[in-house]
Amino acid sequence: MSEEIVVVETTSGLMEADILRGLLESMNISVCLSHESAGKIYALGVGRLGRVDLMVPADQADEARRIIADYHAGRFIDNDEPSNE
Repeated sequence: MSEEIVVVETTSGLMEADILRGLLESMNISVCLSHESAGKIYALGVGRLGRVDLMVPADQADEARRIIADYHAGRFIDNDEPSNE
């Protein structure tokens, strides 16, 4: 019996999807991307062909959504970097 997979985020392009996939995988969450092949071939990042779904196992979905929300809220920004002043 296979485990249920759910969509936790839909992005407008492969670049942001790859960033989020890397973030989630660094937190030990399994991630699959689903997108139209034509969007990748033609480098489309908008519309239906540019849409990318991030899918995770259902038992990891809540944690994945929390991490993605933290990412969008800027909570992963390193405020300890020295300023250029």
